[in-house]
Amino acid sequence: MKKVNLSEIEESERHSPKGKYRKFVKDISIALGREKDSLDLAKRHPFDLALVRIPKDKSYCPYHSHSAETELYLVISGRGAVRDRTGITKVAAGDAFLFAPGEAHQLTNAGEEDFVYYVIADNPRGDSCCYPDSQKFAVEKEGEEEVITRGIETDYYEGEE
Repeated sequence: MKKVNLSEIEESERHSPKGKYRKFVKDISIALGREKDSLDLAKRHPFDLALVRIPKDKSYCPYHSHSAETELYLVISGRGAVRDRTGITKVAAGDAFLFAPGEAHQLTNAGEEDFVYYVIADNPRGDSCCYPDSQKFAVEKEGEEEVITRGIETDYYEGEE
């Protein structure tokens, strides 16, 4: 059995240049040996678990949807505002919610203290993200992290014949 304690896991920080988006993440699955770039399911794990902390007045990331990933959330402390296609829903400690592929969402701290939650994601290979507000897409590029692109809807065969 592989075991870790949250106190032993380094918390990584990521923030946007102007500070609207800021998050602190403890990648529990990676601490348990998950190899996120491996194609071997035994090394990749069938899901990913992280503990996320969002400071006051910050959001995790822009409003987005995943093409293939499902995410399950469990709020531990603080208050959040979750945006989806129906509007904004307030969440608090003990609330759980799920987003399936194609369901756009955004999590924001809506309280005075840190908004803390667990997220479990199946992290399938080949997942991409769509950012409806900015009409951008994040796609994997072979041998690299990801590429952010902006596109417009077009016919499937345009430029192909």
